Amino acid sequence: MSYAYYSKNGIIESIEQANISLLSVEYSYGFGVYETIRVVKNKALFIDDHLQRLNTSAKIIDLQHQFTSQNISKWVYELIDKNEAQTCNIKILLIGAEKQENAQLYIFCSQPLFTDRKLYRDGAHLVTYKYEREFPHAKTLNMLQSYLAYRDAKRNNAYDALLINRQGYITEGTRTNIFYLLGKTIVTPPESHILPGVTRMHVLEVARTNGFKVEHSNVSLQDLYSADGVFITSTSTKILPIRSINDSQLNPFSDELRNLINHFDRFLSDI
Repeated sequence: MSYAYYSKNGIIESIEQANISLLSVEYSYGFGVYETIRVVKNKALFIDDHLQRLNTSAKIIDLQHQFTSQNISKWVYELIDKNEAQTCNIKILLIGAEKQENAQLYIFCSQPLFTDRKLYRDGAHLVTYKYEREFPHAKTLNMLQSYLAYRDAKRNNAYDALLINRQGYITEGTRTNIFYLLGKTIVTPPESHILPGVTRMHVLEVARTNGFKVEHSNVSLQDLYSADGVFITSTSTKILPIRSINDSQLNPFSDELRNLINHFDRFLSDI
């Protein structure tokens, strides 16, 4: 399904009018940040968290702009209503400019990516890729290496690629966060090395509420191979179990992982 309208700087226009100038050096050079928000039953999930991260990303790369989170939230819901979009993804694209007042904010709707339900039952396959993002806390438009890593994953029939830094540790996926379980202890890479996902944040909150312990530590491939369960999170996937990485099969999913998935699904249903 395609949507008829998008928003530019708070003004809703026909999607046929949408354009970005080929002369925009900022867009061509990736001087911009973005967010993707899931909309369910006309509600933009965790919108305040996403907009806070959008502003954090902009500050990290010194992208100055005139937009407020309050206005952006209002424009998001205006666009949802205009498109009559009960279930969709919202993409927010903030492109910088030489002058703060010339920054551009685009909001548009797209079809959500629905994960094959069999993957929640059987687990997904991942590959690894050597790459370390320069600004790990910023969700920027500089996505070439992530694109190449994800393309490599698709060519190998994998759901995503896990990024490995110069020290040989796994940091995150191209669009996911990584975790493993030892009993009721969840281990995940230090936040200083990753983009802290919004879904990741809420999964860890739900985990702590339900008796899980959370540790932040460097993660090696061997850690994942010997864990009681491995999973990834993202806006699209929620919690997705992992069955294999590269050529190695992982341990069967533990009961604790299944319990965590159930806890988080109930949390989402109550929002």
